[in-house]
Amino acid sequence: MASKAFKTAWEETCSSNTAVLVVPQNKKYHVKPITFSGPCKSDSVKLKILGTIKASEDPSDYAKDRSRWLLFYNIKNFQVEGQGTIDGNGKIWWKNSCKINITQPCTNAPTAVSFVQCDNLKVYGLNVQDAQQMHVSFEESMNVQASNIMVTSSEESPNTDGIHVTRSENVQIIKTVIKTGDDCISIVNGSTNIEAIDVTCGPGHGISIGSLGKGKSEARVSNVMVNTAKLIGTTNGVRIKTWQGGSGYAENIVFQDIKMENVSNPIIIDQNYCDQETPCNEQNSAVQIRNIVYKNITGTSATKMTIIFNCSKTLPCQGIVQKDINLVYKEN
Repeated sequence: MASKAFKTAWEETCSSNTAVLVVPQNKKYHVKPITFSGPCKSDSVKLKILGTIKASEDPSDYAKDRSRWLLFYNIKNFQVEGQGTIDGNGKIWWKNSCKINITQPCTNAPTAVSFVQCDNLKVYGLNVQDAQQMHVSFEESMNVQASNIMVTSSEESPNTDGIHVTRSENVQIIKTVIKTGDDCISIVNGSTNIEAIDVTCGPGHGISIGSLGKGKSEARVSNVMVNTAKLIGTTNGVRIKTWQGGSGYAENIVFQDIKMENVSNPIIIDQNYCDQETPCNEQNSAVQIRNIVYKNITGTSATKMTIIFNCSKTLPCQGIVQKDINLVYKEN
């Protein structure tokens, strides 16, 4: 395992005035869960991944924390780049998921790459594949640009969101291709000023705001723009999903210039989201959904219902605008 070498190299880099760490080309490194912590001495820090970083497949290596594999924490003005690969080695986790094997208990699996409290962050050119659960997560971070990223895993891989954004502000996801077994992009509580531009998605579950409000929690998402996207063969298109009983809002959201090919449920709002086998009880509160714009969305639907607005009886959707929508059911 290369974990100790990575930890030592990071400590040297973070304490240096010229902070650059290079993962060499044509090399493969097997790494246990590791945290790359700041703050660093230099005003800017760069990680160049040219080779392959592959996760340990032994679940016992994650005994202390099953939630993360590679964690970048509290690093400011951080740049991660390169044409290398981050491989979550997720197959062992997928087959032990309760969604695949009903005899197994439902437990969390690690997020492959987590950026937490990383302000002024740029991530460019990486390949991230076969995550144990989510691939890339931006949390509690401001001024993030993620571009030219390729995210891939099996269509059957459970809970493998491509890019996950939570409690973050001013995030751009640009020219990125995502093919996974769950949401291509998921934007959840505490996120504002989020842009996804020129994104290709599929297979997967589409581009989602939410889920929000689970367990009667308060959620706030605002100022989201999805502009110029292509969705291919996804189980949903652009979706906003909230649980009954929650509170807060999802507002000022624009989906525009989107092409869909063989997409089920191309446009969907579900204020009564329920991800369990038994029916969810009807609640008397909801996350408010308001000021949502759908503009220039075209293509083919795999389902006859191309637009579904399942809004709350208690707190119904407000300010829904549709313009230049042309979605045609195409029977397979």
